[in-house]
Amino acid sequence: MTKTGFFKNPKTASMVQDMVKEGAVEALKKCFSSRMEFGTAGLRAAMGPGISCMNDLTIIQTTQGFCRYLEDSFENLKERGVVIGYDARAHPTSGGSSKRFASLAAAVFISRGVPVHLFSDITPTPFVPFTVSHLGLCAGIMVTASHNPKQDNGYKVYWENGAQIVSPHDKGISTAIEENLEPWPESWNAEDALKSPLLKDPYQDIHTEYFKAIQKHCHHREINKSSEVKIVHTSVHGVGHAFVQSAFKAFELHPPYAVEEQKDPDPDFPTVKYPNPEEGEGVLTLSFALAEREGATVVLANDPDADRLAIAEKQEGGQWRVFSGNELGALLGWWMFRCWKQQNSDTGAVKSLYMLSSTVSSKILRAIALKEGFHFEETLTGFKWMGNRARDLLDQGKTVLFAFEEAIGYMCSPSVLDKDGVSAAAIAGEMISYLATKNTSLSQQLTTIYEEYGYHISKNSYFICHDQDVIRSLFERLRNYGGQKDSYPTQCGRFSISAVRDLTTGYDSNRPDKKAVLPTSSSSQMITFTFSNGGVATMRTSGTEPKIKYYTELCAAPGNR
Repeated sequence: MTKTGFFKNPKTASMVQDMVKEGAVEALKKCFSSRMEFGTAGLRAAMGPGISCMNDLTIIQTTQGFCRYLEDSFENLKERGVVIGYDARAHPTSGGSSKRFASLAAAVFISRGVPVHLFSDITPTPFVPFTVSHLGLCAGIMVTASHNPKQDNGYKVYWENGAQIVSPHDKGISTAIEENLEPWPESWNAEDALKSPLLKDPYQDIHTEYFKAIQKHCHHREINKSSEVKIVHTSVHGVGHAFVQSAFKAFELHPPYAVEEQKDPDPDFPTVKYPNPEEGEGVLTLSFALAEREGATVVLANDPDADRLAIAEKQEGGQWRVFSGNELGALLGWWMFRCWKQQNSDTGAVKSLYMLSSTVSSKILRAIALKEGFHFEETLTGFKWMGNRARDLLDQGKTVLFAFEEAIGYMCSPSVLDKDGVSAAAIAGEMISYLATKNTSLSQQLTTIYEEYGYHISKNSYFICHDQDVIRSLFERLRNYGGQKDSYPTQCGRFSISAVRDLTTGYDSNRPDKKAVLPTSSSSQMITFTFSNGGVATMRTSGTEPKIKYYTELCAAPGNR
């Protein structure tokens, strides 16, 4: 099976033959020893040969499993269909690219008589969940590795509710993949599939509808039109350029200055070490240079699939300040509520208003909610949890105004139940223009928010670790501290720990029954320590990268400096 699979693609075949010739046993083992795991984040791996990599065969196998699972889940799959989008990633050595993978995935569905809405060109990730909701489809697939290194690709899956899948769908799909490894005869036939009457191109329609939908969040058109603020935008060699230009146009904002060297999609990401705006200044060097030339005071940056947004602002001393995801969560959360309040004179309406954030993100929204009277809820890490929770709340007739995670992800509109860096860019552009009419910078507004709702100071980072055994022993040591089983540390340096929550085991010292409320997962590590002084520290493993991440925050009561 594997043989017939690989030799359909001469490039992956010759890569394998070269490894065999060179006797590269370790490299071969790496490619063929274990299959990529399909989780709630779908797939994320390097492009190349073998079952541990993203290639034609593994895309076909994954899609066959997903298709079978959808056939079992929906009686009307053949009436409703699915949507498939892709970014601009490509790996010439193995012949893999997001576009190629998307075409193969489409061929699999079409071979089973399922209608496919396949975008004819690259698109931001948020367009896929938008299309699922807008057209009432059964599912969506986005072929992207977001901000991962250039050799990687990924396969992200959305359910009929417009949110990313959560358990038990991942297990069900994973099992179905294992049961459908042999490629079906028509699965390889992407060329014929692309001529099928079952294939539709949603590009124009969705482009129009998306920019119409986000205009619900444009509240200051007159200010936007006359704004003097100069903004620079970079899409970091990804898909975002044209879409952010269109979003600014929809809000009647002056078009942002585009960083010429980075505005066109380039799978080599030639000007950056990592195509991740979260890494801060290194990725923004060219943006700062353009801003200096044009006299711009703000830089907006999307990651390559345009679902995240970073913002930097020039300070009075001439230096640039790159805001953290938590700081931007505070600014956008404040802004979304302020605009909502202006539109809603009914004081009772605030009771059905919700904001969400992930448990490792700043608690600033909780502080704003307490003072303003709306609801705040915390979910597990990742937008899949916030998207699904938002869907539940919307179905109950509630208003979900805003959700964010510290990894520069924001959901400012319920028409996309996932993070969306395109709508967030336009909304940020309007907020910046409005603040400029009050002679206020983003930094000054952030201070005002902290003074009103309490200072929230956070520091987050990570350590790279490729060894699962080392990771496991580090976390097990915390669970059996001082050699005592099921015993956690009670202090850290001179600071005493008042509570521990372990979402790997389901333990929460704060609860009467000692059981955590948030869902637990034994396959990933996550422990949160609460300190007597109001500090919170969480350590967790990443689902998509070889990282141990840590998140710390100190929250003060309103007015307490």
